[in-house]
Amino acid sequence: MFLGLIGGIIAYFVLRNDEPNKAKNCLYLGITLGAIGVIINLFFTDYSTIMPDSININID
Repeated sequence: MFLGLIGGIIAYFVLRNDEPNKAKNCLYLGITLGAIGVIINLFFTDYSTIMPDSININID
């Protein structure tokens, strides 16, 4: 999920002096891929395993 963002940041710093337009495009692509990954993970997350319907507390 975050590899696209990290790759975009690395590509930006590598290319920023030689080709600034390509560097900005790499950064935008990394941000976009990171956002798409977050949206896909939120869409496919099964919340029933994270948050139970009720909390059972047994006091002995």
